[in-house]
Amino acid sequence: MKVHHEGRDVLLIYFVILLLLNGALFYFFNLPILQYIVLAVSIVLFAIAVNFYRCPNRKFEGNTDGAVVASADGKIVAIEEVYEEEYFKDKRIQVSIFMSPFNVHANWFPVNGKVLLSKHHNGRFKAAYLPKSSTENERSTVVMETECGQQILLRQVAGALARRIVTYAKEGDVAHIDEHLGFIKLGSRVDVYLPLGTEITVEMDQKVTGNQTLIARLKPNK
Repeated sequence: MKVHHEGRDVLLIYFVILLLLNGALFYFFNLPILQYIVLAVSIVLFAIAVNFYRCPNRKFEGNTDGAVVASADGKIVAIEEVYEEEYFKDKRIQVSIFMSPFNVHANWFPVNGKVLLSKHHNGRFKAAYLPKSSTENERSTVVMETECGQQILLRQVAGALARRIVTYAKEGDVAHIDEHLGFIKLGSRVDVYLPLGTEITVEMDQKVTGNQTLIARLKPNK
């Protein structure tokens, strides 16, 4: 499994720091027990960092017509009808995926189509599983129009630990289910706002896999 490019520089810095720390400990001190404890802890910490930045090579094998695919790994924490006040200014179905620090943190496009809007918002860093995090936390909004003319909104939301949202999607870009939309560091969530009447294919607390799990099926325009 390869490492996401967002983590390559970070992992290199971690590796150098841990290498220097352990090298100095082994070179200047004769404390075998402490040396091997620090070495073991260093290996575990580095393995956790590598695991966080892992980037699996995935391809959606299902029918993409009307498909809305999970943009992230995690757990479904919200399926509800809400008023979307930033862009649509009407009622939508919100489906939210909470990402723990142990999930893959790459984000994929949920639909095929075109990017209409990509906008970053500064904000707070509340726990990402809280409902108000969608509108009060640091976040990035991406609106996409499918090939059939339906519009959906995806919001990347920072959490209490996440301090950086990376969004690759730009206005005018072609959106494709198998391509990365962005990356969120540490615990966070992804909200998707769908038209009323959309068939939801997941349940509360269900674990989903980014670019693999079908979360909804859009109804064709009449």
